[in-house]
Amino acid sequence: MKSDTLTRSNHYWEGYLMPEKLKNLFFTKESVNKFADSLSKFHPEFNKDKFNDLVYSDEWEEHELKQKMRHVSIALKEVLPVGFKEACNILKKAAPEIKGFEAMSLPDYVEIYGLGDPDTSLNALYEFTKFSSSEFAIRPFIIKYSAKVMEKMTEWSKDPNTNVRRFSSEGCRPRLPWAMALPEFKKDPAPIIPILKNLKDDESEFVRRSVANNLNDISKDNPDKMIDLCYKWYGDSDRTDWIIKHACRTLLKAGDKRAMKLFGYGETKNIHINNLHFDKSTITIGDYLHFLFDLDLKEKNSVKIRIEYRIDFKKANGKLSGKVFKITENNFKPGIRKYNKKHLFADMSTRKHYQGEHFLTIIINGVEKASGRFELK
Repeated sequence: MKSDTLTRSNHYWEGYLMPEKLKNLFFTKESVNKFADSLSKFHPEFNKDKFNDLVYSDEWEEHELKQKMRHVSIALKEVLPVGFKEACNILKKAAPEIKGFEAMSLPDYVEIYGLGDPDTSLNALYEFTKFSSSEFAIRPFIIKYSAKVMEKMTEWSKDPNTNVRRFSSEGCRPRLPWAMALPEFKKDPAPIIPILKNLKDDESEFVRRSVANNLNDISKDNPDKMIDLCYKWYGDSDRTDWIIKHACRTLLKAGDKRAMKLFGYGETKNIHINNLHFDKSTITIGDYLHFLFDLDLKEKNSVKIRIEYRIDFKKANGKLSGKVFKITENNFKPGIRKYNKKHLFADMSTRKHYQGEHFLTIIINGVEKASGRFELK
């Protein structure tokens, strides 16, 4: 994990740590006390004892991370001025001093109580995102005030602050994880494109990664529109090319022919997979499956090849669900290459394994070339 991730809570939503660990890292007694002290500095009438009583209710320890965030936001309502603008002014002053996921309670406060005052709310979210992230809180405003908010977010995409530019892309992702979806943008992503166009050569990798993730979201509902855009932008710069390659990851794993062609992955009729076999026909949950195969390239010249494997996992309902994993991609000279790979079948928070028949398939440039079965016990 990168050492600077502790300084920006929105990094965690990109997979640096799993949510069950976050619950124990944030909203501790120490961090909530610091949170209250920061507010007291800019609001002398802040009743810290009342705030702590409200936060540490009987349900507090049972709450998950986002529930704690929402719980703190609601508690703030009871100790801040009644007027929304006045409350936001206090929170904006305190925002630079509030670190970690606790800072996400500030935009969350705006999400809960500011939907009727979009001008004040958008100004507050703009300030908060410089120090944490307003990517979740902006979404109800996009739904209710789409044209107004997207005009503002297009403006933010040119902001000198890196976190603001990243927010302009991340906040309007059609399928942002752990956030409400944006159904209108899933139908038609056109309002998003001007923002992404402004950011497609951004100097910050943090911003470029968000652009790629936004495009990847678009590819899940509008693959043709997304790949049309990629063909239009590809070749503009090395930074743009990186965005497009990362954005096409879902299409590439799905074997989309236009995506394959864009990156130079050609026909596979002279590419063969031989001798696919497993070290065991039956493995136990928690063990590795070792699999071996030969790549046989019967071409006269070097060929660009993307090698993947798909495992069809048995689900709780007895049906199979496939997931594709990348092995490598490179230019290969004619001849035979041997591969010895392994896959761990250990339960994780993101996947639980079930006993039964499973399948493993080797895929070359999006085309299935060889498959085998094994039992998981």
